[in-house]
Amino acid sequence: MAEMQKIVPNLWFDTEAEDAANFYTSIFKNSQVLRVMRYGDAGPRPAGMVLTVTFKLEGVEFTALNGGPEFKFNEAISLLVNCESQDEVDRLWDRLSEGGEKGPCGWLKDKFGVSWQITPTVLEEMLQDEDADRANRVMKAMLQMGKIEIDALERAYAQDS
Repeated sequence: MAEMQKIVPNLWFDTEAEDAANFYTSIFKNSQVLRVMRYGDAGPRPAGMVLTVTFKLEGVEFTALNGGPEFKFNEAISLLVNCESQDEVDRLWDRLSEGGEKGPCGWLKDKFGVSWQITPTVLEEMLQDEDADRANRVMKAMLQMGKIEIDALERAYAQDS
């Protein structure tokens, strides 16, 4: 038997759990839907309706639950995606924001209301630079962006003090 992931993010949807899992697994590589469980006669929702969908994104297991309309997503929790290139940032930003809402500083909400941060790994490296002026210039540049643009970060980083 495969080892169970210790902590599994659980995403609460009204009725869109299967649609969301299929959407996310279509975007990320190394991803798949693992299981679909359905409500039985005991309810509380109609028998046969999807109860949970277990899926993996880039090797991380998630559960999507059709729990009802009581709870909605908000920005208090987000899924941070570390990207190695501008192409990856562009692709994920475009796909995840389809039908959703683009925000500042690499943040977006997808069409289901889930918040994501699409972040190039080079941003963290630049922000941790020992040269405070460089790090501050990068932060100032990033705060002006919607989608993060690596070229603009690199220009701010390289700028003479």
